[in-house]
Amino acid sequence: MSIFSRLGTLLKSNVNDAISKAEDPEKMLNQMLLDMQGQMVEAKKQVAVAIADEKRLQKQFEQEKQLSVEWEKKAMLAVKAGNDDLAKQALMRKTEHEKLALGYEQQWQAQKAAVDQLKTALQGLNSKIEEAKRKKNLLIARAKRAEAQKTIAETMDGISSTSAFDTMSRMEDKINKAEAEAQATYELAQTTSGDDLKAKFDALQTVEADDALAALKAKMGVAPAATAEPAQQEQQSLEEIEKQIEAELSAKR
Repeated sequence: MSIFSRLGTLLKSNVNDAISKAEDPEKMLNQMLLDMQGQMVEAKKQVAVAIADEKRLQKQFEQEKQLSVEWEKKAMLAVKAGNDDLAKQALMRKTEHEKLALGYEQQWQAQKAAVDQLKTALQGLNSKIEEAKRKKNLLIARAKRAEAQKTIAETMDGISSTSAFDTMSRMEDKINKAEAEAQATYELAQTTSGDDLKAKFDALQTVEADDALAALKAKMGVAPAATAEPAQQEQQSLEEIEKQIEAELSAKR
């Protein structure tokens, strides 16, 4: 399994773990991004190692190729010197380095292709991490909205329950009863106050009638003169009653 396959499996595991826990979506997403960035750093290190291997193979290939060229030159010098045995040995060394160069070249080309694939995969992984960063805020907003909807639903469920409405109904009955009692008390007080006022006005009319009768009798000479004094007393009582009534009326205003 390649490094990026292992990395993909690990990232998927982290996402599934975050979803299953779901304690704090914002915290989990932030932590997941931190983990992904940490894994990205490790992936870059692995790619760097692969690139270093590629450079090493390339250098070894070039060295072996150069040695092959040098031994060929030495063989040519030996031929010019008339030393065929030395020329053969030089050619054998040339062939040996050519084979090594060919092997290193094949490894180098394979490693180079692998590095190119790793670089492409690394760029893709980096793009996905950047996309995850952009989506993070959207996912957090969706999680918060879902939590708010859940809270509202639970609240509405509590409000719509029978016990809640029963409680409200009982409270309404108590308030209606209290209002009725207050109204009855007020009306009773108004009735009692009105009866007292009527009685005082009746007494006033009676006194006025008695005074008129006493005056008529005095004019006719029927009543004795002594009756005038009680009439004056009654007049004083009448004035006191009028003052009391006026005071009560003023207080009601």
